Amino acid sequence: MQLNRIFVSVTLGLLAVSNSALSLDKSNDENVEVMEVTGSYFNDYQVEDASGAMRSNVSLLETAQAVTVIPETIIDEQLATTLGEVLNNDASLSPGTKQRNREVFSSRGFELSSSTGYLRDGHQHWSHYQQPIETLSRVEVIKGPSSILYGQSAPGGLINMVTKQPTTSPLLEISADTDQNGSTRFMLDAGGEIFEDTAYRAVLVKQDVDFQREYQNGEARERDRFLGSLVVEHNISDNLVLNVHYDRTDDKAGLDTGAWLNDEPDVISDKNVINDFSWSFTDIEVENIGAKLTYFINPDWEMKVGYNEQSFTRQRFESSPSLPSDYQSGDSYDSNPYDRSDDWQFKTVYFDLNGTFTFGGVEHNLLIGANGLDYYYGQLIERGDTVSFTPGQTEPAKPDLDFNRDTSLSVTEYDYYGVYFQDLITLDEHWQVAVGGRYDKQNRDGADNESLLPKVGVLYHPAENSTVYLNYSEGFEPQSSETIEDELDSNFGMEIDATTSKQIELGAKWQFSERLLLNTAIFNIEKTGTLISEQLLDDPLFETVTTQSGKQVHKGFELSAQGAVTDKLFVMTSLMYLSAEFEEDESFEGNTPVDAPKWSASVWTRYELTEQLALNAGLFYQGERFADNANTVLKDAYTRVDIGATYRTNIWDKKVDFRLNVENVLDEDYLAGGGIDNVTIGDGATARIEAKISF
Repeated sequence: MQLNRIFVSVTLGLLAVSNSALSLDKSNDENVEVMEVTGSYFNDYQVEDASGAMRSNVSLLETAQAVTVIPETIIDEQLATTLGEVLNNDASLSPGTKQRNREVFSSRGFELSSSTGYLRDGHQHWSHYQQPIETLSRVEVIKGPSSILYGQSAPGGLINMVTKQPTTSPLLEISADTDQNGSTRFMLDAGGEIFEDTAYRAVLVKQDVDFQREYQNGEARERDRFLGSLVVEHNISDNLVLNVHYDRTDDKAGLDTGAWLNDEPDVISDKNVINDFSWSFTDIEVENIGAKLTYFINPDWEMKVGYNEQSFTRQRFESSPSLPSDYQSGDSYDSNPYDRSDDWQFKTVYFDLNGTFTFGGVEHNLLIGANGLDYYYGQLIERGDTVSFTPGQTEPAKPDLDFNRDTSLSVTEYDYYGVYFQDLITLDEHWQVAVGGRYDKQNRDGADNESLLPKVGVLYHPAENSTVYLNYSEGFEPQSSETIEDELDSNFGMEIDATTSKQIELGAKWQFSERLLLNTAIFNIEKTGTLISEQLLDDPLFETVTTQSGKQVHKGFELSAQGAVTDKLFVMTSLMYLSAEFEEDESFEGNTPVDAPKWSASVWTRYELTEQLALNAGLFYQGERFADNANTVLKDAYTRVDIGATYRTNIWDKKVDFRLNVENVLDEDYLAGGGIDNVTIGDGATARIEAKISF
C-alpha cells in the first residue's frame, strides 16, 4: 500500500488547520460558558423518528411501516464518500451497477428509479449521479410502497436524504482524508448565527479520486468533484420561519461501464482493466435551489410550503464498448463512440397541513397535503463510426464528435400532482390506527394517468416501549404509453393502466432498555400490470395479443437492531431473507430478478475503549445473486469485513479527531452489483485516514 501518500496528505491537512487554529483570538473564549457533559464521548447510534415515513414528527414506535434511519454518526465513522457506502448498513438494500459514475440500488429486490426512488427533505429528487452525502445529517430507508405521500414510486420503497440544517450554536469543522490510491477529500462544515433570528449552515468539499482499475493504455481512472452548499433560516416572527437553500455539484470522471462476465462466472480479461477508452468521460453539473416556509398556527398545528428547482446537465463522451457473444479474453470487440448532452429540469412543490386534535374522546394526528412535479428532459447526441479494438493494441484516438452539431432536440415533458391525507388515530394506550389515501394525476403526451390509492395500518402496543403492527399499502408507476400502439395486436388501442404494487407487512418494534431499538418485519409485495404479449396462431387479422397480466412477487422477512448494547458497545445490524420471482412474465416467468439475493446481512459496531479511543468493526454479506433476469449467470456470495478506529484529542485547545478505516481488510475477491456486461469489481483492501479539527 502506498502509505506515504496517506501520511503526506494528512500532514498537509493538519498543517493547514493547525495554522488556522493558531491564528484564532483566544480572548473570544473568555466569556464562553463551559458545560460539562458526562457519559459517552461519542454520539449514539439510535434515532427515534423518521420525518419521511409519515411526513410529520411521529416516532418509529408509532409508524406502521419498516423504516431504517442511518445517522450522521455512522456516516462519519465509516468515512463514507458515496450514498452506496451508507446504504450498505441496511440489508434490505442490494447494490446494483456503478457504471458511468453513478450508483443503482434495489430495495427488497425492486430496483429504485433515478427519478422516483429518491427524496431529499421530502422533495422528489433526481438521483442519476453520486449524491453529495457531506450535506446529509441522516438517510432514511422507507420500505414498501410509499406512493400515498409521494406519488409514483417503486414497490420496494424510497430513500429520503435529510440535509444538515442551520444551527444557532457556532460550528466550524475542517477535515482532510486520503487513501492509499492517492485519493483526497477536503471539507469545511460551518454554521451559526449571521445576525439575530438568522442562522446558516455551509458545506464545501473538494475531492479527487484515483480508482483501482485502469484503462487499456495504463492510464488511471480519475474523478474530480466540487460541492458547495448553503442553507439559511430566518425567523420572520415567533411563529413564521423561512428556510432557503442552494447547492451546486460539479463532478467530472473517467468512464468505467463495468467488467464483462462469462457463464462461470469469471471476469473476462484482467479484472483491473477497463474496457472503455481513456478519453471517455462524464461531466455533471447539478444545482438545487429552493425554499420552505413553516407557519406554526398554534402549539398543535403547523403548515409547510416547500419548493425546489433542480437543474441537472451532463455531457457524456462515450467509447461505448459492447460485449460480443462467446467473447474470450484477448478477442477483439467493437466500440460505438458518441458525444451526448443531457438536460434534466425538476421542479417540485408541496403543501402540508399537520396537527393534532381530539374528537369524540379519540386523539388524531392529521396530515392533509398536496405535491407536484414538473419534469423536462432534453437530449442532443452525435454518434461516431464503430471502432474495432483488440486488447494489447494501441488505443484508438479520440474521435471528433460534438453534440452541438446535432440539429434535433429529443424532448420529454410531463407533470403530475397529487392530493393526500393521513390520520394516525389513537384509540387508547394500546391501540392506534393509521389510515390514508391519495389521488394522483399525470399529464403526459400519450401517457396520461390517474390513480387512487388507500393505506391502512393497525398498531398494538403491549407496553409503552413496544409495538406490533399490520399494514396494507399500495404504489404505482405510470407506463410509457396510454394505449397499446401495435396495429397487429388484437388489443390495439386498449388503454394501459399504471403498474401497481400492493404490500402486506406484519412487524414488531421493541425499545429495549431505552437505548436499543429492535425491529422485525414479514412482508409480501406484489407488482402487477406489466405488459405480456403472446403470439397468436391461425389468426387471419392479428399477430399478437397484449395484456396487463404480468406479475412479480417478493416476500421475505427482516430483522434489525440499532443503538447501545452497553455503555461502551454500540451496534447497527440487519438481516433479510428474500424470495423474489417473476410469477407471470413474457420472458422470465419463474426467474429471480438481477441482484436480488436470498440472504443479506450487515453489521457495524463501535466499542469505546476510553473516552478518547473507539474501535469499529463491520461485516457486509450479500448472498448469491443472478447477473441476468434469464438466470444463466449466478454470482457467488461474498462477505466484506471492514475495521476502523477513532481517536479524539486536543491540539491548541481545539478538538481534533483522527479516523482510520480499512475497507475489505481481508482483501476478499468479489463481484458486487451489476449484470453480465456491467458488473462492478469489488475493491481490494483499501485504507483511508482522516483528520478533523473542530473550532
